[in-house]
Amino acid sequence: MTQVKTAKYNIIKQHICENIESGDWLEHSKVPSENELAEQFSVSRMTARRALQELTEQGLLVRSQGSGTFVATFKSQSSLLEIRNIADEINDRGHQYHAEQLSLESVQVNDEVAILLALKKGETAFYSSVLHFENNAPIQLEQRFVNPKLIPHYLKQNFTKITPHEYLSSEAPLTEATHEVEAVIAKDDINQLLAINNTTPCLQVKRRTWSSQGVVSLAILTAPGNKYRLGSHLVF
Repeated sequence: MTQVKTAKYNIIKQHICENIESGDWLEHSKVPSENELAEQFSVSRMTARRALQELTEQGLLVRSQGSGTFVATFKSQSSLLEIRNIADEINDRGHQYHAEQLSLESVQVNDEVAILLALKKGETAFYSSVLHFENNAPIQLEQRFVNPKLIPHYLKQNFTKITPHEYLSSEAPLTEATHEVEAVIAKDDINQLLAINNTTPCLQVKRRTWSSQGVVSLAILTAPGNKYRLGSHLVF
């Protein structure tokens, strides 16, 4: 069986993430330059630039022309969106909430997810897929990767009784978060779950959360754009 080699820019990304997660590189710390990384990892400057650019796009780094690249201020980013439990949002409006647990398992993750969860290559993560309903209409698909080192009993939960957010908040209280928000056309299987056609734009939020012990989870939240907005659902 042929072993797939990790791309060199991903190795650099993992190195940077490990230094941030371990606390060796604190918020606002200057990270090595493209030239320094290229020399350290014996790669081209373009490869080093790609690693820095992708981590900047993910909100982990901030690049300042003429000054360099720095570790981002995660706490200031978390204030961009209010993190609420979706069940509470729906119940607060007097609507009925329920959920269907589609999957709950241990999975092999790709390089990007491993880096974002501060896992080593080859390690597995816990994965859940939960479909949230408001008044019996599907409102959001939650796909979540969880760090098994911090949340060892995640696979034993019943997420029709408690949301992943509720459980994680009780086990590892949230201290920091980053968000990536975009409008997308979802894949066919997601459209079917959300009961929308394949031309309906969706709002997708990628949320990475920390506790005091490290990275807890990476959640991908997908909702129909005509039924959901940041902060709360639209009232039907």
